[in-house]
Amino acid sequence: MFLDQVAESLTIEQQADRALDLHMINMAALHGRDLFEQGFTVEQVIRDYGDVCQAVTGLAVETGSLITSKEFRTFNRCLDDAIVGAVREYSQCAGAGTIAGDLATTDASVRGKDLNALEAALTQSRLELADISAALSLAQQQASEAQVRALHDSLTGLPNRELFDDRLAHAIALADRHEWTLAVMFLDLDEFKSINDAYGHTTGDAALKIIAERLLRYGRGEDTVCRNGGDEFLYLLMNPRGRRNIELIANSMWRTIAQPVAVADATLAVKSSIGIAIYPEHGVNGGQLIKNADAAMYRAKNRSRGVVFFDRQNTLEFTAPGTPEGR
Repeated sequence: MFLDQVAESLTIEQQADRALDLHMINMAALHGRDLFEQGFTVEQVIRDYGDVCQAVTGLAVETGSLITSKEFRTFNRCLDDAIVGAVREYSQCAGAGTIAGDLATTDASVRGKDLNALEAALTQSRLELADISAALSLAQQQASEAQVRALHDSLTGLPNRELFDDRLAHAIALADRHEWTLAVMFLDLDEFKSINDAYGHTTGDAALKIIAERLLRYGRGEDTVCRNGGDEFLYLLMNPRGRRNIELIANSMWRTIAQPVAVADATLAVKSSIGIAIYPEHGVNGGQLIKNADAAMYRAKNRSRGVVFFDRQNTLEFTAPGTPEGR
């Protein structure tokens, strides 16, 4: 092993017999680390600093393999010790006893400055890392908020159509796996334009927010309420366990919407028409279910309002809230 040979060969007697170029030795000690960290091999370093290395160690090229950082630290320490020892012996022979002390002092000073610079660089790196971490956290928070805004209605805070479609597709996959039924309700507020015309859009928006809050309070955790746009809402009912339960839930929702809406100094009467499509009876994908629920809702508007189920044979069943069939 090259380093073992270095350590074994660094005797003061060998070093003292050699005429050393102190400037070259000092440069080799200071810049050797950079050479090795840049990927230089022992062979390349000895070639570039051949006179110095051979003068100190008495060795020629022994290996061309890359030296590890641990091996280099050992080598550098040995080289430094060899330099100081050789200079001390050489200076005693030459009657220049101050040279070794000057070189040792210079080496210690350089290393002290290197350590101070390293500590300062590490402190700066920690500060920069903290800044980067804070910026990353802020960016992640902003991205999360942007995603929420992109998938929710800005007025009511309800999921928008894009999020509803995604949840409906997922619900259909679960229904297939567990043999569930699903229901999609299409809700439209009757004559809501007249509220905007009579009281202004600010009052109309406030009324929409109140209706949305009622639907959220009414809905189950596994269901999804969506604002489809304007005065239209969609409601996904997960695994309702039968047509009768769907009808009861829809009529109860109809009555919830119909409760008086107090906005500012006005008390508004808001009613709705609700169309229902059931999976898989009335559609095998989200698009079909929403389309058929929409068709059933328009039939409800034409049949004195209320709740209507879609029928594939264009026979739409109607149950008016408040009747025995609709309670």
